[in-house]
Amino acid sequence: MAATGAPCDETTPRFGTGDFEVLDRIEGYRGFFRLDRVRVRFRRYGGGWSAPIEREVFERGHAACVLAYDPALDVVVLVEQFRAAAIEAPGGPWLIETIAGIIEPGEAPDAVARREAVEEAGLEIGDLLRVGEILVTPGGSSERLVLYCGRCDAANAGGIHGLAGEDEDIRVVVLTLAAALAAIEAGRIRVANAVIPLLWLALHRERVRDAWRQVG
Repeated sequence: MAATGAPCDETTPRFGTGDFEVLDRIEGYRGFFRLDRVRVRFRRYGGGWSAPIEREVFERGHAACVLAYDPALDVVVLVEQFRAAAIEAPGGPWLIETIAGIIEPGEAPDAVARREAVEEAGLEIGDLLRVGEILVTPGGSSERLVLYCGRCDAANAGGIHGLAGEDEDIRVVVLTLAAALAAIEAGRIRVANAVIPLLWLALHRERVRDAWRQVG
C-alpha cells in the first residue's frame, strides 16, 4: 500500500500517524516511573503490514531543559548531581547536565524551565531561545526533551541547591563556553541534555550574543 503523503526530502518520514496500530497496552509496573507492554503493528517499506510485535515502553514523562547562558561574561551555568541509573557508567553517577524538570500535565515547557532554574540553580532566566525537541532513547522510552538556551546573569551563580522534599543535592557549575566544549571532548560532560544545547550554542554563539546584547 502506498505511503501516506509524499515526502518532501529524505529526512521526511515515509509514514505517518495513520500507518501504525496499537493493538494492546498493558501497564506492567508503576512506581516513580511506569513501564508498559505494548503490542503494535506498522506498515512496512516494501508494502503490507508487519506482524504484531510486543515491546516494553518506559514511560517516564517529558522534560524541559535550559542551558543558562550569560552573554556578557560568556559563561554557561550547568548543574551536577547524582543519577542512580548511571551507577555502572564509566566515570560514575555524578553527572553534569543542564537545568531540567519534568513537565507536569497542563504545564508549558518554558514555564518549567524558568521554575527549575530557580529551584536548581538560584537563577532567574530572561529571554529563552528554543533549541529543539529531541527523543532521548526511542528504542525503549517515550521521553521527549524540550531544549532551551536561556539568558541569565551568572555573576553570583554557584552553591548547592535543590528541593529537600525531592532529595535533591545539586551543585552549580559555571564554565566558559570554551571550557564546557573541552569537557565534552574529554568525556566529562556526557549527558545529551547538556551536550546538544552546548554544541548548538557553539554554532550560534555570536548570533545569540548580538541579540541579547541589544536586550540587556
